Formats: sequence, C-alpha cells, structure tokens
Amino acid sequence: MLIAIYGSRRQSKYADTLQSLLRKLVLEGASIVMHPKLYEHLSVDLDLNLCGVQCGDATRIPADTSLVLSIGGDGTFLRSAAWTGSTQTPILGINTGNLGYLSALSMEQALDVTTDMVNGDFAVEPRTLLQVLSPEVRGWPYALNEVVVAKDESASMISVKASLSGKYLAEYKADGLIVSTPTGSTAYNLSAGGPIVEPNAPVWILSPIAAHSLGMRPLVVSDQNQISLVVEGRSRHFRLSLDGRSTIVNIGTEVKLRKAVFNTVIVQSRGNEFPAPLASKLFFN
Repeated sequence: MLIAIYGSRRQSKYADTLQSLLRKLVLEGASIVMHPKLYEHLSVDLDLNLCGVQCGDATRIPADTSLVLSIGGDGTFLRSAAWTGSTQTPILGINTGNLGYLSALSMEQALDVTTDMVNGDFAVEPRTLLQVLSPEVRGWPYALNEVVVAKDESASMISVKASLSGKYLAEYKADGLIVSTPTGSTAYNLSAGGPIVEPNAPVWILSPIAAHSLGMRPLVVSDQNQISLVVEGRSRHFRLSLDGRSTIVNIGTEVKLRKAVFNTVIVQSRGNEFPAPLASKLFFN
C-alpha cells in the first residue's frame, strides 16, 4: 500500500511521535512518499530518520496512492486536498495545529490506527467542491471550504450582483460575499453568521460579509445551481479567494461557480461522524 503524506512545517513539538508513526507504517508494510517541503523540514530541520520514505512530487500524488495523510491543522488539510487533486484518494487528517475540525485525529491516536491505515480499514465520506470558472484563477480552481469575493484591503464596500442558474438573485452591498460548501459551513461562513450545515447536504451557502443592509441574510441554495457573481465598486480590483488562496481580479469580471464533477474523500475516524464534532470542537450543546 502506498501512503502519501503532506504536512505543515511546524512539527518540532511532535518530532518524536512523528518518527514513531513513520517507523510503524514502514514496519507494517506501507510504502511512503512525502511532499518535498515536509520531507526537507523533517530531514534537515528536525534531523529525523526518513528511512523507507521517498521524496515525492510537489504538484501531485502518485497515481497508485491508496491513502493521503494530512499532518497539521485545517489549513494544511485544505492544501492536502489540492495536492490530492481529482484522484478521490481518501485523506486522513492528523491534527498538530489548533482546532482541527477536518484534521480530527491526534498524533497519539494516529499511532493506534496504523494497522487500519495500511489495511484500508476505515470509513470514508465524499465531500463536494466548488469549481471556479474564471480566466483569472491560476492553478487549482476548486475549493473544499469556500469561495470568497471581497473588497481590496484599502477599498470601500463592493457590490456583488448574484444570479442562480441565469436567474437574478440579489445585489449584495457588503465587504464581500462567501459562497460555502457544507464542509466549509463551520469555517469562514460560520464566523460571518452563516448556518452550520450537515456535511453531505446537497447545498451551497451564500453569506454576506458586513452587509450594508440588515435584510441581506445568509441563504442556502441547491448545489445544482450555477452561481454567477459580478463585482462592482469604486476600486479597480477585488479579491477572489479559494480556500484562502487569493487572486486580485479586475472589477467587473464575472466569476462563475458550479459543483465539481469529482469529490474530495475524507477519512472519518469512528465516533467522529457528524454531528459529534459539533460538541467536541464547537461546544455545540
């Protein structure tokens, strides 16, 4: 079994445990390939023994990968999803960051389930992604959490004209607009006052950021809609972000969003299925 590993470069606190995890996986028969930035961090900065671990390609995982491990926080998990691409290879998040809503396992818990990893004995859950159709987007044009159009840092509020599958919806006068997947409903969307949505619900959530009108409330729509956003304002540019990856775009550019034709597949540890994380991570009780 081939396991690909992506991780943040802040692993000094977990160096010994991470060394043990890699050793256990190799001893149990796994072949391991690691993202080059993490490989360099562990081998050079932390001086770990990476015997049995190969340095991989920075742009994609090998075609025959059976499992991806994401070691870090939720931001790391989102970057792991982009590295995994459209392969629909299951991703298991190991939390060495802060909240760890997507990266649910602790490093110590991961040590206890290495046999399950190698044998493929885990439950998986497909998650929908937003695809951004815009010539301004460079690189990975998909978002697992959310797509955001927002004012440039020095600009006044913007106006976002939104349509659903060709039908006019509204003109949002605000600092920006979040279009969230169900997975991202507990991220930026929640901070902006949007609703928490069950992860497998077939919907998108539109949540304005600091809306000028009190009537502009978060809205849940079917994910069968193609969403069109046209941004206007006094500034020459606005910011388009996909899971935090930002691009500066000219005012007046149309941004189209639709459901991706593939999913990101998340490994769910037993007992961590929805709605359990609401209580354990968000104190929802």
